[in-house]
Amino acid sequence: MSIEYKFLFAYVLILISIYISYKEKIGLEKEILINSIRAFIQLLILGYALIFILKLSNVFELFGILFVMIVFAVYTAVKRVSIHDGVKIAFLSIFLSSFIIIGTLVLTNVLSLKANEIIPIGGMIIGNSLNAYTQTIERFKSDVKNNVDLIENLIALGLPLKEAFRFQIKNSIKAALIPILNNLQTLGIIWIPGITAGMVLAGANPIHAVFFQLVIMFSMVAVAVLTSYFATNLSYKKILWSI
Repeated sequence: MSIEYKFLFAYVLILISIYISYKEKIGLEKEILINSIRAFIQLLILGYALIFILKLSNVFELFGILFVMIVFAVYTAVKRVSIHDGVKIAFLSIFLSSFIIIGTLVLTNVLSLKANEIIPIGGMIIGNSLNAYTQTIERFKSDVKNNVDLIENLIALGLPLKEAFRFQIKNSIKAALIPILNNLQTLGIIWIPGITAGMVLAGANPIHAVFFQLVIMFSMVAVAVLTSYFATNLSYKKILWSI
């Protein structure tokens, strides 16, 4: 079976998702359809662009590509969840957390400044930061909206502003970490990561493949924690304006 036919059959899964969304009146049909087409176009462009990108060796070019990824992540985050000063909060949360993790990996020589290492792994880190940000802010807004009277009463009684939001901040960070903690808990049993499988199939020592995958997973956990921390601490003073 040709790759085109495999793609068409796989697209049936998208049609099933659209049908369920329509049947249950979830309202995500248009978003699922548009994003599935967008993903195809973006991956098609990426496939050809990687031929050029993976040949880059200039440090400024490499970090320039990562910065473009961050800008697009911020754009996506702002479209996904709205909050007062959302662009600033999203940029600082994603930029700071991503570059702390990427910088740490580079400075400790876990990652080398080679395009075939820093671009794909940096992209994973930034993508996970985006997920953590949107989940955190979405949960934070929801929790604050449900407890706005209690929060306002605590503030009126003289409790410091951040303390009035303490439980909502904690719950938002915990909610954002659920997906990555599930992956960490089931790593190697339910979830078989592509990097480990690919390295083993390419002839790498299984121990090296496992260690490299763990470095990536630990980076994902750290960037999710940092992003959620920055997102809540940068937004709690303005969250009441956004609900």
